[in-house]
Amino acid sequence: MSPLASALLNSLLAVVAALTCLWLVSLVRRDASIIDPFWGTGFVLVTWMTLAASPTAHSGGRPWLLTALTTLWGVRLSLYLLWRNWGHDEDRRYRAMRDHHGRRFWWISLGTVFLLQGVILWIVSLPIQAAIVAAESKPPGTLDLAGLTLWSLGLFFESVGDYQMAGFQADPGNAGRVMDRGLWRLTRHPNYFGDFCVWWGLYLIASSGGAAWTIFSPLLMSFLLLKVSGVTLLEQTITDRRPDYAAYQARTSSFLPWPPNVSGRSDQTGPM
Repeated sequence: MSPLASALLNSLLAVVAALTCLWLVSLVRRDASIIDPFWGTGFVLVTWMTLAASPTAHSGGRPWLLTALTTLWGVRLSLYLLWRNWGHDEDRRYRAMRDHHGRRFWWISLGTVFLLQGVILWIVSLPIQAAIVAAESKPPGTLDLAGLTLWSLGLFFESVGDYQMAGFQADPGNAGRVMDRGLWRLTRHPNYFGDFCVWWGLYLIASSGGAAWTIFSPLLMSFLLLKVSGVTLLEQTITDRRPDYAAYQARTSSFLPWPPNVSGRSDQTGPM
């Protein structure tokens, strides 16, 4: 078995084992939401496992750079989600699934919530794993700089967007209102845009390290953010809960940051 195949198999088994244990905890707590804070931690786990299992990676700077950037992103995200969810009931997404499946939810959740996210996590992290194992020693170049710049932009949008939203929600006077300040004035989803930039940035660095073939990984993440579990899923029911959101949609770009349409006309699309 090649070093890459061995590293990928080990990381996949580790993710499956970790998420199976987390699933068992969710059964005891009757709360599938505990999967959310693990998302960032899972990438950190995979990255450090791959680095530890690839002795040649220690001779180059790029594997360490990828590990540091992934760790910083993953730890921040996990701590934020853990803080945000602490003391709250199960997220409405999982409650809806629990109500729909009834007594079958306990085992359906293993596949559709926990293991599915684990497989997605593993696929999205392939550029990092492949670049760490390849450990190409060529000096940093344009792709590395572009990747680091894009990653930094993404972390800024995620971190600042989350901070601004947390402050907005902490004010009781904002109950039921739509957040349209700061970065949320430029895009309805600064955190998803930030995630998009982070993973394309990591891919560019990994590509410079010999992992260009893994482009399907950031493409998958982009598709999920835009069409599945990100923008589309969040906005399916939000207008029912916040009537003012329709006007916010009309004047604010859905994804890419863009100056708001002050006319508020519903035909405004911005870049997305």
